[in-house]
This record gives sequence, C-alpha cells and structure tokens, in this order.
Amino acid sequence: MAGLATIAKRLLEALPTLFGVILVTFVLTRALPGDPAVYYAGPAADAESIAQVRHAMGLDRSLPVQFASYVKGLAAGDWGVSLSTGRDVTEELGRRLPASLELTLLGLLIAIVVAIPLGVLAATRPNSLVDHICRIIVTTGVSMPVFFTGLLLVYVFYYQLGWAPAPLGRLDFMYIAPDRVTGLYLVDSLIAGDFEVFRASLAHIFLPALTLGIFALAPIARMTRAAMLDVLSSDYIRTARASGLAMRTVLFTYALRNALLSVLTTLGMVFSFLLGANVLVEKVFSWPGIGSFAIDALVASDYAAVQGFVLAMALLFVTLNLTIDLLYAVIDPRIRAAN
Repeated sequence: MAGLATIAKRLLEALPTLFGVILVTFVLTRALPGDPAVYYAGPAADAESIAQVRHAMGLDRSLPVQFASYVKGLAAGDWGVSLSTGRDVTEELGRRLPASLELTLLGLLIAIVVAIPLGVLAATRPNSLVDHICRIIVTTGVSMPVFFTGLLLVYVFYYQLGWAPAPLGRLDFMYIAPDRVTGLYLVDSLIAGDFEVFRASLAHIFLPALTLGIFALAPIARMTRAAMLDVLSSDYIRTARASGLAMRTVLFTYALRNALLSVLTTLGMVFSFLLGANVLVEKVFSWPGIGSFAIDALVASDYAAVQGFVLAMALLFVTLNLTIDLLYAVIDPRIRAAN
C-alpha cells in the first residue's frame, strides 16, 4: 500500500508539470514560422482556399479557444491528426516509439557496461593509467557532438571498412520485420526464433546505439568514479577493511551498492539526454523513430505532431523519474522506510 501511495503522490506532483509542458508547447508551436494551412492547401492554392483550410482546421479562432479545444481533446484521448501523414498522432507515435526506445536502451546499456567498471577501476586506482584513460574518455565523450560521432562512425565502419550495413533504417529491404510483439526488433526476432533477422537488426542498430553510448559514457563514468571515491574514503569502509574482509567484498557488497544511488540519479538524467540526442542520431542513420518524425513535423509546421511528440517525451520523463524513485527504495531500505 505504501508503494501505491508513493506512486499516486508522484503522479499528482507531475500534473502541474505536464500542464505547463502542454501550455508552453502550444504557445511555441504557434510562434513557429510557417503556416500549416498553407502546407495543407498545397503550393497552387489561392488565398481564399488557404482561408477555407485555416477555418476548417480551427486556426482562425483565438488562441485561448484553440488551447481549450486542444486540452479537451487530450482529456478525451485525442492528440490530433498529423498533417504530414494523415494519421492520428497517437498512432504515429505508437508505431515509431519502439524504434526510439530500442535505440536509446541499447545505447544506455553499452554506456553502462563500459562506464561503471571503468569508473570503479579509476576510483580504486587513483592517478594510475586506468584513471588517466577514464579522464580521456570522459573528456572526449563530452566534447564530441552526437551527430559528429555518428557521421565519423559511418565514415569509418561503413564507407572505409565496409563492416557495417548502410545507415538506412532498422533493416535492409531484403529482410521482413518480425511479427510485432513489443515493437523492438531485437526482442521480437528472438521471440519468433528468427536469428537471421536478429543479426541483421543488431548490425543496423549497433552504430547508432554506439553513438549514443559514447555520448552517455562520459557522465556515467565520471559520476561512478566520484561516488566510489567518496564512499571508499568513508569510515565504515575503513572499518570493513580493518576487519579483514576481502577487497572484493568491500568493493561490491558495501562500496558499490552505496555509490549506486548517485549513479542511478545520473542514469535517469542520461536517459533523458539520450531521448533528446535521438533526434540528431535518427536523422544521421535514417532511423524511423519519433525524433525524425518530430523534425519532419517541425519543417511542415505540423502543430499536432510537434505537440504530441513533446507531450510523449514529458510522459516518458515522468515515468522515468517515478521508476527511479521506486528503484531508490529497492537499493536503500532507509528510503523505503521513510516513505
């Protein structure tokens, strides 16, 4: 019951934030250059036709009336229709979101697998070669924009070496997408037992995921190193060492578990950053996710699609923060007791 109360409390606290996101996004989309009525009417339309389209779309009404109509539609589950594709925004986002989540999660997994052991090694060996390598990787990861990293990886591994497939989506045209269960090609192909599609999907996603992984590696490694150094200098760690406990036990049973709280906070922020970086990575690799959908919607002044994208991102952030709060309670029983 305490867990349900915590979830309900966090959701209620998130409502003002979501409303603010809806309001700001609505105002900013109306401030964008371009007119969706002109785009929808076509290049050959005259002023009268454009005015008729604007009236049909409700764009000739005042902004407060438009906003009230939009919020009323959201409350009824209607996120609007994308002018670019002619489909419901929820349908477009639902079709594209798994591609973005699969890419983001794999990129985060690559970063975690490399960054946390690297941060632990750097903390246990200050000013050693491993520590210097960690600093170099952190500095490089922070300095390189994701689009530059992506283009560099494409140039080296596709154009020069020919090891990677063409950066043109999730699968080559010769493969058939697996039956949709989760929307994640790697998972769905394993469920279907189609290992050939799994290998092809992995080959296509590896470079964009590696691009995101390099971007995410720096803050995770830095926080892991800093958190471990702080924990290793604490009194209870010195007591554990003086008691004759093995260094492996001290590191992984006591030090790393306490350092994970700070690392977990960083993982939440990094995941949020990766969702934003997805927009650039998806364009570089022609990845059919919500990031590329949002850019196309911006170019076309597609209000409903842009607003739907921002709202979906806000909901993902709220869900992520709620998940992190629950994981805090799992890692640290004191937090669970306080709630």
